Amino acid sequence: MNPLEWEAPWGVVALGLFVIVMLRANGTYWLGRALGSGAARSARYRRLLESPGYRRVVGWIERWGPPVVSVSFLTVGAQTLVNLAAGVTRMRLRHYLPAVTVGCVLWAVIYSTVGFVGVRAFTALHSRSPVAAWTVLAVAVVALVWFVISRVRGERDEPATDDAPQLSPR
Repeated sequence: MNPLEWEAPWGVVALGLFVIVMLRANGTYWLGRALGSGAARSARYRRLLESPGYRRVVGWIERWGPPVVSVSFLTVGAQTLVNLAAGVTRMRLRHYLPAVTVGCVLWAVIYSTVGFVGVRAFTALHSRSPVAAWTVLAVAVVALVWFVISRVRGERDEPATDDAPQLSPR
């Protein structure tokens, strides 16, 4: 069911997207809580919990708390790790629920406005010139891949610090 094809007022579409992302984010949080106690005993999940990306997210949560959850919804690809880390670290629900609600509202509003505009712009360009549409998309993908690779390489080159968060099963 593609939200771009919903024949409903914007508010209904935004509310539907909010419900979808709220269920997904909270499901990830509760999965993190369930995995938290047994993850250190599982080689598969221990690798995830020891990965640089996960450790970085735990550091953010330990340093900044619930606002990290809200802000993660403004990024691409960070929401899942942040919600999982919030669950594994057992962020209190009185802190997590308001933060995830704010993040889900932000995500639903952005996706139901800018997200729709982007897809519609691509579709309109594609109807006029498929070559131009795919060229613009390819350039955007290459730029995103370059950005991610440069960030990953930059983090690998940084010296390790002693203030990295310590993972301990709870």
